[in-house]
Amino acid sequence: MSKPLLITEDLNSYYGDFQALYNVNVKVMKDEVVAIIGANGAGKTTLLKSIAGLIENRPDQITFKDEIIGSTRPDKVAKNGIALVPEGRQLFPSLSVEENLLIGGQLNRPGPWSLHRVFDIFPILKERRNQASTELSGGQQQMVAIGRALMANPDLLLLDEISLGLAPVIIKSIYETLPDIIGNGISAVIVEQDISRALAVSHRAYCFQEGRVSLEGKSGEMSRIDISRAYFGV
Repeated sequence: MSKPLLITEDLNSYYGDFQALYNVNVKVMKDEVVAIIGANGAGKTTLLKSIAGLIENRPDQITFKDEIIGSTRPDKVAKNGIALVPEGRQLFPSLSVEENLLIGGQLNRPGPWSLHRVFDIFPILKERRNQASTELSGGQQQMVAIGRALMANPDLLLLDEISLGLAPVIIKSIYETLPDIIGNGISAVIVEQDISRALAVSHRAYCFQEGRVSLEGKSGEMSRIDISRAYFGV
């Protein structure tokens, strides 16, 4: 059996004196999609921030490609092959679409993703390549955020609430591109409020409740009753 690409082991994460995660154990295999579900404030985004190096943890609590990264700086985490698509997109408003995308490629990691390939999966961005990111719709901005992360040619893609605030037709369009993105050497962790959508696109899922893993298993085998109990703690 192959080794996990990513492991968190008894991960405890803090914002100052406030503890947000308690002994969280999560693993991601190569070419696997893992969904993280749970109510607001359950610790889902904190998990992604911890993996991406935005929250410093004890070094041995996070391992990626057999390397200990729990206290590694975000730039080094990215260079090692982890890319985050943050909640709220967080594009550079003063830069054009193309300039935002090119920032993702500055790590010069080898791989299949280039400006040309991003434009292939998101053709509207090619049309808008010289426009400021602030002139785009929310869905188009989300495409830029995903494209920017792909330009880093990551081994692991972290997607934080990519459907948040978008119209259903745009959400459907973005999720339809995921098979062209994930696999072929890229694994993914998806934080998603829409439980049905999260389970539909993932191999395995973890439910978080108050900073703890309350349920884990294969996405296709999780019952609605078990999810409801894990989600709400009842």
